[in-house]
Amino acid sequence: MLSFLVEPAYALGDAGGQAGGSNPIAQLLPFVLMFVVLYFLILRPQIKKQKTQQKMVDELAKGDKIVTSGGLHGVITSLKDDIIVVKIAENVRVEMSRAAVSRVRDDDGDKSSGDKNADKSDS
Repeated sequence: MLSFLVEPAYALGDAGGQAGGSNPIAQLLPFVLMFVVLYFLILRPQIKKQKTQQKMVDELAKGDKIVTSGGLHGVITSLKDDIIVVKIAENVRVEMSRAAVSRVRDDDGDKSSGDKNADKSDS
């Protein structure tokens, strides 16, 4: 019933009827190249961003002005192991996870964790 498809399939095979005539390394090369491109364009920048975020969270200190991932602006009043207490208004303090901090603010605006370290080393 499907014999009309079988003959064209054999006709499209390697010349001389050799089975597996092409180099296996040449067949894997496109996949290796795709992985290398994905690593340098997607994975590596994401890993670097994750490391800088973790460094910023580890360096949180009392009195830092922060913005949480939920958009709350406040000042850190106390630090525990994985919990911080943030003052968001007069007589309003909220306990939250350190991981909820998205960035540290300066009076002039946002600053990255690298700029924060440079300012502290000058003092």
